[in-house]
Amino acid sequence: MHTAEVAALTTAQINQGMSTNQIAAMTTAQIAALTTLQINKGLNNDQVATLTTAEIAALRTADIAALNTAQIAQGMSTDQIVALTTAQVAALTTAQLNLGLTSAQVAAMSTAQIAALTTGQVNHGLTTAQIAALSTAQVMALRTAEVAALSTAQINTGLTTDQLVVMSTVQIAALTTAQVAQGLTTNQVAALATAQIAALRTADIAALTTAQINQGLSTDQIVALTTAQVAALSSAQVSKGLSSAQFAALSTADIAALRTAAVAAISTSEIAGFRPTTSWLLRRPRYGR
Repeated sequence: MHTAEVAALTTAQINQGMSTNQIAAMTTAQIAALTTLQINKGLNNDQVATLTTAEIAALRTADIAALNTAQIAQGMSTDQIVALTTAQVAALTTAQLNLGLTSAQVAAMSTAQIAALTTGQVNHGLTTAQIAALSTAQVMALRTAEVAALSTAQINTGLTTDQLVVMSTVQIAALTTAQVAQGLTTNQVAALATAQIAALRTADIAALTTAQINQGLSTDQIVALTTAQVAALSSAQVSKGLSSAQFAALSTADIAALRTAAVAAISTSEIAGFRPTTSWLLRRPRYGR
């Protein structure tokens, strides 16, 4: 059949008349000639399953977006998903992603395919189970815009500590304050490398809860804080978040960087934990900081 003849077939002629062998034998040009209506209403799940990877790659982005969730969930194999071009991946609807694709299929996608996902697809399309299924290589492939698009639920319920620790400092810096304060669990905070801690913006540090500080941050992580980050700590974070051991880990530069309100919030037991070389800094005049 010529491509014009293929495009003229009715949906009934396709799903009731054509066998799976006939579908599989079609050329990529013939597959590309199918209309979105023929794709959505014509091809049954078995016919979708017989499409070769070359035929899958020949589908237009509009054809991909026209596939219903049943065609994807019951028809498409992992090999077919992997055969999708990055443009086709970007054309998938959020319903196709979270209702059509299994976690195993998402985990099988290439890093290029993962990087091709739009922020809307990441935020509204991927389930927490699909996020948890991502390989460390796939997580590292996420663009900063994709990282910033993750919901707090996707972070604290989906992201594992193994996934979190492989994120680059650029990706960590892309996290929003809401993602840091409401998304990261204390276990996730504790898993962050010192370089990742140093990559957090001052606004992120200021947004940390007291639980994230005293139950999540280790003394090594406290040491990794920059003076600008220490200066961002609120009086509540200092008085209720930092433990005596964490206070003792602060350097002289860190102590000097604390704001006046933060210094005033330090308890006597915490002051007792200071090294003799640092305690004198508390008596230094602080002009309105």
